[in-house]
Amino acid sequence: MRERGARDLLDDAGGVALFREYRATGNPVLHARICAAYAPLVERIARMYRSSGEPLEDLVQVGYVGLLLAVNRFDPDRGVKFQTYASHLIAGEIRHYLRDQVGVVRRPRWLGKLSRELDRTVERLQREKGKLPTVEEIAQAMNIAPEGVREIFHARAAQSPLSLDGAREERIRRIRHLRYESFQLPVEDRITVQQAMERLTELQRKVLYLLFYQDLTETEAARRLRISQRHVSRVMHKALRQMAQLLRGAVRP
Repeated sequence: MRERGARDLLDDAGGVALFREYRATGNPVLHARICAAYAPLVERIARMYRSSGEPLEDLVQVGYVGLLLAVNRFDPDRGVKFQTYASHLIAGEIRHYLRDQVGVVRRPRWLGKLSRELDRTVERLQREKGKLPTVEEIAQAMNIAPEGVREIFHARAAQSPLSLDGAREERIRRIRHLRYESFQLPVEDRITVQQAMERLTELQRKVLYLLFYQDLTETEAARRLRISQRHVSRVMHKALRQMAQLLRGAVRP
């Protein structure tokens, strides 16, 4: 018996019953099943916006926010197919993200990543608790100090993003972890690394992403980027030297 695809998994009578059960129970297992079924839809829509110049992985992450919203808001009794409804919200979130990115001052990537993490956390806590979470509850779930959560909210609402110059540096320092977690980089260190990454060229970022995030070999990365393995090696070593210099400069006594 063939495995059913996302297209027909939730848009038939059985899918309607599944959504009704989820709306009635809020069962996280059902939520995870629905999201997993439509994960390919997110990537397919994200690929439609690759001409924007934004990394595909960023577009996919933003698209998942739209999928989460669709799952939480979908009413199976309104006669609209879920795929149609979800596609609208996924594309809407990506377009909103791209509009934010083309402002006079580009929003730093670390802020975008934390903002999307915050959205997913709020959605999850609201689903679990049946009400909007407090700042303290969000802080505990994200392992960020409450004042750091407030700074993320402030930065999202601001006309221009936070920067590292002037008095605003102190505002960024407020975004700190609450507790140490094994194998997890503290949020302030993640911000520092991401800021250093933003200083690299696009090719350098792609090389580091493929080698250290996707765990490809230099040969595999070269094939993906359509450049020589030797070029990949040179780019990697230069990028790592620059990162080391930038991170040493970010360390404060």
